[in-house]
Amino acid sequence: MSVDQIIGFVLALLIMLIGLVGATLPALPGSPLVFIAALVHKLWFGDRGASWWVIGVLAIMMVVSLGVDFLATTLGAKKLGATWRGMLGAGIGAVVGLFMGPLGLILGTVLGAAAFEALSGREWRDAGKAGLGAALGLLAGTLGKIVCCLAMIGLFVLNVLMGTSGNR
Repeated sequence: MSVDQIIGFVLALLIMLIGLVGATLPALPGSPLVFIAALVHKLWFGDRGASWWVIGVLAIMMVVSLGVDFLATTLGAKKLGATWRGMLGAGIGAVVGLFMGPLGLILGTVLGAAAFEALSGREWRDAGKAGLGAALGLLAGTLGKIVCCLAMIGLFVLNVLMGTSGNR
């Protein structure tokens, strides 16, 4: 690997690590950042970047990651009775809780969903169940995004490193 390839590889990995962190935070696009870093690396370095089939697999994994996040959050909330108001409250609570760390993110999601459900006339017990469902869905979606991002990063690293050793 030449010096410019090493610098490009390290920069791509740094952006991917930001994407991995973004998989845990609602404000940062996790898997899209990982994909974009791999794609830009490929476009910049050509044959010395990841192969096109890997870029295609990463694109599919990005879409899967986004789908898993959406489905897990939605199904978790719906399973325990959340309405669209609860989902809206969970989203607002998550954004507010984001500024208070991981525990704030979880509590914000639960309290936001429960508050919006209660404000729409539901009993506190049902509103609390809906809030819990929203939080469990958020956690499941986040775990799915983290797994997808780690797999994407691992595939990129293996493919680029195998390509630089001539084993493509």
